[in-house]
Amino acid sequence: MKKTLLGLIAALAAVSAVPSHAAIVITEVAPWASGNSAVGADWFELTNTGAVAVNLGGWSMDDSSATAGVAPLTGIASIAAGESVIFIEGSSSLNATFLSTWFGSNAPAGLQIGNYAGSGVGLSTSGDAVNVFNAGGVSQASVSFGASTAGVTFDNAAGLSGSISQLSAVGVNGAFLSADGNEIGSPGAIAAVPEADTYAMMLAGLGLIGAALRKRQA
Repeated sequence: MKKTLLGLIAALAAVSAVPSHAAIVITEVAPWASGNSAVGADWFELTNTGAVAVNLGGWSMDDSSATAGVAPLTGIASIAAGESVIFIEGSSSLNATFLSTWFGSNAPAGLQIGNYAGSGVGLSTSGDAVNVFNAGGVSQASVSFGASTAGVTFDNAAGLSGSISQLSAVGVNGAFLSADGNEIGSPGAIAAVPEADTYAMMLAGLGLIGAALRKRQA
């Protein structure tokens, strides 16, 4: 029995060590920022919830029309495992304003900010969507949302795909009041959650160990 239990423990360790694939999630959206922020441009956040880095070469976004290649993602070559990055509509000249608006003089080291631009991709405050595609034009992440609240981002730390509605709240999922005191969100602060398949493997392994222990006690 002891050998069996040790074997099960070893199997669980092996399963847990299997790397999961990379997964990109849209974890935050500010569709009101082009007209209600000092930044003067909408933005969204991507988070890599997988275990390996994701190369963003050739990636693009679009709004509710969901067409690949409309607005190329620029300025960020890759997203590391567990990393959250920001993409702002417009040129990189806006990036410094974004940092000062949200963080003042205390911008987090290593926060990556990229940009996107394309015909008709401005996000609507009355409801819209963000769709992200890889270099092959295959959808990698997609969220839609209704009317937004000026100054408060949509919080999708849960990693949902499809319709999102939760608004950021100070102290929840890393959200804070911006340095200029006019916005609430968590740019770059979302912690990536393990993928569902990782949870499933861990639970299955724990179940096997639990069964073995109960049998041994019996």
